Amino acid sequence: MRNQTGESYAAKKYREYTVREACNISEFITKQMSGISRNKLKDILHGHGVTVDNQLVTRYDFPLKPGMHVRITKHRRSTELLNKWVKIIYEDKDIIVIEKAAGILSMAASAKQFCIKTVLDEYFQRRHFKCHAHCVHRLDRDTSGLMMYAKSIEAAKIMQEDWKGRVFDRRYCAVLVGKMEKDGGTVQSWLTDNKAYVTYSSPVDNGGKLAITHFHTLNAQENYSLVEMRLETGRKNQIRVHMQDIGHPVVGDPKYGIEGQYVPNPLGRLCLHAYRLFFYHPITGERLEFETPIPTAFKQIVSGKPADEDGMSEDM
Repeated sequence: MRNQTGESYAAKKYREYTVREACNISEFITKQMSGISRNKLKDILHGHGVTVDNQLVTRYDFPLKPGMHVRITKHRRSTELLNKWVKIIYEDKDIIVIEKAAGILSMAASAKQFCIKTVLDEYFQRRHFKCHAHCVHRLDRDTSGLMMYAKSIEAAKIMQEDWKGRVFDRRYCAVLVGKMEKDGGTVQSWLTDNKAYVTYSSPVDNGGKLAITHFHTLNAQENYSLVEMRLETGRKNQIRVHMQDIGHPVVGDPKYGIEGQYVPNPLGRLCLHAYRLFFYHPITGERLEFETPIPTAFKQIVSGKPADEDGMSEDM
């Protein structure tokens, strides 16, 4: 394959171009790579093979203006980040959606702490992207699952200022201690923190923050239950405290168990996973829906089979 100058496209790993006239990225690539199929074009865009002014572009209709610099990579770039803590689910020029493993902070409390932001910033730097990861919501260190980070201050501000309006479905799954008595229900209470950062629950308004958790039992056996939770509010430690309230703490939770009772920890981690995240894109307004399978190890615990947990869900 040759470009308009007659040079072989295969001669280099990538080609760089300067935009001469306004058009969209699909039109531009088709013109530069004469004869390229629609499927190949899709593969390059979705495979993170195109940047415009060092910003990743995946949209077919991304507008180009004269003077912009376009780089087209010869081979499809893998969306996989080779890191045991993070799996990339989706990425565009404004946001990145990842699956977080248990055992890593979402955002560091001090400059020296290792966290997801550190991993993502290094990932962006290696690819020469002029952006940083901006944390707009958090998961506990020992909770795994889906998270979205903004790649610009603008996108972060939009999500932070209208989180409830932008996020329309956010669900978790957890293994709880004991057999659930109900198929489902709602827990509502007011949550407050003490000076030791322990969250307390009150059934009446005590000046704390109102927290509402809807739950649905997926599988209940004698010793463990697999339960789905849908958050109507997103308070600190909300699920852990609410499951403690109903007498079925999250398996592996050393902080919010039932006083005087042993909380088993067969996986060596908190058995809580954020498996669904549906939201409206902060810049385009597009409806985005992401879901990971329930971790196999969670199902194995409930069924009584030996558990083998690698920190991530099954392959999508």
